[in-house]
Amino acid sequence: MTTTPAQHEKARKLRALHLQPPILVLVNAWDVASARAVAAVPGCRAVATASHSIAAAHGYDDGEHMPVELMVTAIARIAAAVDLPVTADLEAGYGDAAGTVRAAIRAGAVGGNLEDAMAPLDHAVRAVEAAGAASRAENLPFVLNARTDAYLAGPPETALTESIERGTAYLAAGADCVFVPGCTDPDDIRELVAAFGPGRLSLLGVPGTPEPARLEALGVARVSYGPYPQRWALDAMVRRAQTLLRGGR
Repeated sequence: MTTTPAQHEKARKLRALHLQPPILVLVNAWDVASARAVAAVPGCRAVATASHSIAAAHGYDDGEHMPVELMVTAIARIAAAVDLPVTADLEAGYGDAAGTVRAAIRAGAVGGNLEDAMAPLDHAVRAVEAAGAASRAENLPFVLNARTDAYLAGPPETALTESIERGTAYLAAGADCVFVPGCTDPDDIRELVAAFGPGRLSLLGVPGTPEPARLEALGVARVSYGPYPQRWALDAMVRRAQTLLRGGR
């Protein structure tokens, strides 16, 4: 399949945003309204989807419980609604990393997360390789953000070494950057940056994560916020509803 010049340009732009300051800050969206709202904010340079939030909006639990076709449809609607590059959360590939990446590209995404769910390393590496082969088959320099869950699911004492081992293997297999959610310690962040190289480390903003300027100084290329933006929006809605339902304005 031949992708459009506009999609190629968005893919090149997304990759470049990882390599030059300022740090790429991604406030994750889950539907057209949230994507347009984020994209309209000055300083927004790309839009990221959040699988957890998209699943919740459709009534599904996170973790590939939502049919992949519905997820791809949501990604397509978001990509069509904004002019910025869109990077999509593709979970663990829904059992077919190559097919899911190809579907995401055809939906308009120019990058995506692919998590390992702490699968055996050789299995996870094959998924990254398959994703790269799929992007080449679609003739698009898809920006692959390979995620390792060592800090979320593994023993804390081995999280750093496990992340480095897996991350370097994913980069060697063709990933563009490595997503290490759960890592918040500045010393660990420095070691990950040193192991992966410039423009290669992606983190999740959670309570305890250094602010973006500090992450940039540490050498982090990208920070995203996963399900938190949807939670902020829903919390605001609940507070307003409580006011109204109590008879307030």
